Amino acid sequence: MTEIHSGLDPRRWQALALVCVAFFMTILDVSIVNVALPSIKTSLNVSDSSLQWVLIAYAITFGGFLLLGGRLADLLGRRRIFMIGVAIFSAASLACGLAGSIGVLVAARAVQGLGAALVSPATLSIITTTFEEGAERNKALGIWGAMGGSGAAAGVLFGGLLTNYLGWEWIFFVNVPVGVVVLLLTRTVVRESRIEGLHGFDVGGAITVTASLALLTYAVSKAPDVGWATARTIGLLVASGILLLAFIAIERRNRAPLVPFRIFRVKTLTGANVSGVLLGAVVYANFFLLTLYVQQVLGYSALKTGLTFLVTAGAVIPVAGASQALTTRIGPRPVLATGLALITGGMLFYTQIPVDGSFVSNLLVGYLLVGVGMAFAFIPMSIAALAGVEARDAGLATGLINTSQQVGGALGVAIASTVAFTHATSLLKTGSSQPSAYTSGFALAFWVLAGISAAGVVAALVLVRSAEPAVEAEAVQASG
Repeated sequence: MTEIHSGLDPRRWQALALVCVAFFMTILDVSIVNVALPSIKTSLNVSDSSLQWVLIAYAITFGGFLLLGGRLADLLGRRRIFMIGVAIFSAASLACGLAGSIGVLVAARAVQGLGAALVSPATLSIITTTFEEGAERNKALGIWGAMGGSGAAAGVLFGGLLTNYLGWEWIFFVNVPVGVVVLLLTRTVVRESRIEGLHGFDVGGAITVTASLALLTYAVSKAPDVGWATARTIGLLVASGILLLAFIAIERRNRAPLVPFRIFRVKTLTGANVSGVLLGAVVYANFFLLTLYVQQVLGYSALKTGLTFLVTAGAVIPVAGASQALTTRIGPRPVLATGLALITGGMLFYTQIPVDGSFVSNLLVGYLLVGVGMAFAFIPMSIAALAGVEARDAGLATGLINTSQQVGGALGVAIASTVAFTHATSLLKTGSSQPSAYTSGFALAFWVLAGISAAGVVAALVLVRSAEPAVEAEAVQASG
């Protein structure tokens, strides 16, 4: 197979700006809905058990289809898959905003997640194949990482603003004009690239890995509600594992596998994905817990909650330039470890949250540590995940790192919510007030997240290589 695209793209920086806007939009939608959930519940008159599907439906299709979306971009064209994903995401966003029932909203959210699963890896693979490996690509990835790193925090901010002033429907409607503009400009500024000479498609691999990831995401998302030790959760996890084993067996026999396992010989890529799981777990769970704490314990409105996260989102962007420059100069390992160490410090700071906390005394330092830590973690992790990867595997590599973060995020939120609410429930039974019980539960969950983040520091130091990417890539190619 050969790669279709030639020469340095003169419009590469315009292409970067365009795909970053689309990527930011999809990341935003992971967290933007959290603040609007109470308004959605009242407007559509739904129960808590039904309401959670607004989040779960998106998580299942987003996490489940990321790997397939990344590989499809390699095989069918990165620009083509990007445009298809943006079109699906925008149309589903319109359907979400127009939904008059919880069933329609959940179905539209599932389709929205599918669109995001096509867009997210396509954006990173477009950057990888548009910019040559080295300082220029690292600069581009720094910009991309800043957009992604700030997207989760900005989602809470924008969710609060839109819900407060325009209504919950506008957290979805706002995606439509952005998506239309992106689609109109894509053909002009983004060059097409794909693998040429593909014979056949790994249907079995695509079905088994997508089903496995979707089941895993669903199982861990529902585990806090039904219990980790229940037959339902265990059965789903076992089924996901069986499908994963079937996928591995299919890939080993297929001449054109969906995921050629040779890619895992690039040790830095493997280390970056392990770090990605741990980083995703901490970051997504952090936003989940803080949103609940400031709203349910401190009594902040949706708007005030969103404004507090402006500190974290604002900290990511100015630090991103320093992060990519340091990564280019000294390699991804020390920068990634530093970022995870800062996030660990933020988690430890949050373990001291009080019932009557204030923003300046009990949140500000943590918000800053996490924001700076995210800039120092996401950017070197993305660079490491793509270092030494051949152009033909760009979509696969980006699908892998995106999947690692999303699966980690689902696990982190599930673990944190289980720890927090199990502890809170036991305290409520002993006569504690709800604010006190919830605060104690959240603090305990932050201790768990601090442990996960500390494990990420160790993983970064041990698993991410400091060797030159080109040397590692040559070794992989030489071995087949």
